[in-house]
Amino acid sequence: MSAVEANFDGLVGPTHNYSGLSFGNVASAKNQATPSNPKQAALQGLAKMKALSDMGLVQGILAPQERPDIATLRRLGFNGSDQSVLAEAARQAPKVLAACCSASSMWTANAATVSPSADTMDGKVHFTPANLINKFHRSIEHEVTGRILKATFADDNYFVHHPALPSVEHFGDEGAANHTRFCHDYAQPGVEFFVFGRHAFDGRFPKPTTYPARHTFEACEAVTRLHQLDSDKVVIAQQNPEVIDQGVFHNDVIAVGNRNVLFCHEQAFLDQPAVYDELKLKLSGDMRIIEVPTKSVSIEDAVTSYLFNSQLVTMPDGKNVLILPEECRNNPRVWAYLEQLLSDKQGINDIKVFDLKQSMANGGGPACLRLRVVLTQPELAAVNPSTLMSDAVYGRLCQWVEAHYRDRLVEADLADPSLLVESRTALDELSQILGLGSVYPFQQ
Repeated sequence: MSAVEANFDGLVGPTHNYSGLSFGNVASAKNQATPSNPKQAALQGLAKMKALSDMGLVQGILAPQERPDIATLRRLGFNGSDQSVLAEAARQAPKVLAACCSASSMWTANAATVSPSADTMDGKVHFTPANLINKFHRSIEHEVTGRILKATFADDNYFVHHPALPSVEHFGDEGAANHTRFCHDYAQPGVEFFVFGRHAFDGRFPKPTTYPARHTFEACEAVTRLHQLDSDKVVIAQQNPEVIDQGVFHNDVIAVGNRNVLFCHEQAFLDQPAVYDELKLKLSGDMRIIEVPTKSVSIEDAVTSYLFNSQLVTMPDGKNVLILPEECRNNPRVWAYLEQLLSDKQGINDIKVFDLKQSMANGGGPACLRLRVVLTQPELAAVNPSTLMSDAVYGRLCQWVEAHYRDRLVEADLADPSLLVESRTALDELSQILGLGSVYPFQQ
């Protein structure tokens, strides 16, 4: 049976703003308080989705969260009408309000970890939403994320949905930003590669000292059990603590893989040669590792350009293509390396560059914006068809964005009651466009 790798991108929400909420994310901190353009952000994301669909890849759309999150603000003691909740939160705790208005669910690489049916003991696709407990503004996402995933992948003959791991630091889970799957063919059993930042229950191991290690070893083990994976086909590796302390907050900022190709920086992992050896052993066959030396691309260049936060996709003709942000072309050292990479023909055949400045300014590149889901043809047929990109869906979503999104937003605007009305009106219509049903708290 044949299978494809589908990319499900997060649609940028109407409250996209730069509040600098993500400690350890250099771009997020650097651009704090800069005015954002939610309309442009959403259209840039949609343009990338449409382009990949036009390239012959299966492209899906995941809806954003309801923001401002009035339900969470009420849990935190703000009372009265929705307008009163916003006003009191803005007066008493503006940063809490900002966190409850974040559009961070756009980065669906953090939405969940997904294991395809070829890898699981029950032969079904397994989803576990990430608890994202390291950042408050992201920790409030997983319940609605789970509903959106269930509405997108609804058929329990093919799909299994787990709740998020316990919301404690010992099981900090950042989803597919720290997960890659290697295989020779998507339909065949593969090797699932989990990357963590620290051990939560054993202090003997190294860990970063400046920035937090968001993903734990224990979370990796828990997901492998939930997804019924064969331990002989799983590799769990530790991210290099030194690069976490330089702003590499997820593995997908320092490495990306697809099929039998791993494209990574030479400082990506702790005990990197041993990681390579285990991957090659468990994949059993040709494993191509493209290691980028520090002398060519420094950690700073990797972080500022998001070279490794690219999407590595396999085209219908079998060629491997890197989907890159414009920032890679703007960095002379990174661009020189990429030109040499193509010339050397090491396993990446082409590159495509996209303007994603609105997302990049908040610390998320092409890979952050997508969740990869490997699907057989029957499984793909069971996906909610309204969530799959087409010319008609693209046109309708662009019209939807133009009708509902602002073209300028600053932190002070988050307390505007009309923004809440605009956002709910937009999401109510979107849930109908994507055929999701009542997934949002305000619809319950």
